Amino acid sequence: MTETAPLANSAPAQSAALLEQRTPPRHTPPPREGSLLGGLIRTARPKQWVKNVLVIAAPAAAGQLFTAHALTRLALVFALFTACAAAVYLVNDARDAEADRAHPTKRHRPVAAGQVPVPLAYAVGGVLAALALAGAVWLTPPLVPALLTAYLGMQLAYCVSLKHVLVVDLVLVATGFLMRAMVGGLALGIPLSRWFLITTGFGALFMVAAKRYSEAVQMAGEAGATRALLTEYTTGYLRFVWQLAAGVAVLGYCLWALEEGGTHSSVLPWRQLSVVAFILAVLRYAVFADRGTAGEPEEVVLGDRALALIGLVWLAMYGLAVTPW
Repeated sequence: MTETAPLANSAPAQSAALLEQRTPPRHTPPPREGSLLGGLIRTARPKQWVKNVLVIAAPAAAGQLFTAHALTRLALVFALFTACAAAVYLVNDARDAEADRAHPTKRHRPVAAGQVPVPLAYAVGGVLAALALAGAVWLTPPLVPALLTAYLGMQLAYCVSLKHVLVVDLVLVATGFLMRAMVGGLALGIPLSRWFLITTGFGALFMVAAKRYSEAVQMAGEAGATRALLTEYTTGYLRFVWQLAAGVAVLGYCLWALEEGGTHSSVLPWRQLSVVAFILAVLRYAVFADRGTAGEPEEVVLGDRALALIGLVWLAMYGLAVTPW
């Protein structure tokens, strides 16, 4: 009798242990860290705001950047576009909170971690979008709020479903960069040339496809460690896309540089010479794309001294080409 009692007592414990092993683990948010305000700011992705500097692209290309009116208007447009982008990030993280909790790194995002409640993320995102559009309607020409509305609609559709559609996801992300480059020109009433749109659009597609290619290479074979759509792309296809986009961007830039109508009073043909620096920059960036290490574009450019130097040389040549003396 004394030997059967321990066996009887251990049976429930063994049953509980077996039940625990058979029950699939639930994805629970990690412990909350930091303040609510800090979580909201992190969710708005401050590191990504540097992309919105592209609002100066069209005025710089037209040689109309360094005036008080232009700088004031561009600062306003930068703030409006940043608010729209932050709204999209908040809505995206709120929608993907449950899925992010199963991801090895995204689980630490404030919404997924429980630092920012999902309803609050939706609410703050909606308020930011509404304020940005209202400010654009009140303070900028009509084409600016129209473009911001299109950007918000496109990005929200991307968050909801279009990011799961092959090819469309690449085009939409690249179009977001193109819209940033266009909005500054629209705010100042600067005509956007076909060469500017071609070079900027395909240059953006080059960087987006290179980033996707790098993600596919680095995360190959790691289930759950990357976006699901990458499993439907092949690395060969993504390589083809970034190579094609790079070629079209270079062609568009060359056609602009060789086109008549540039500044002819300069001692040297800066317009044509800038082609060399532009092609070198593309070739240098392609080194990282080919290695599968082309992550965020700003990190690639700022992390490589040679590429940063080439970029500065190109900016100097381009500035001399478009600035009337």
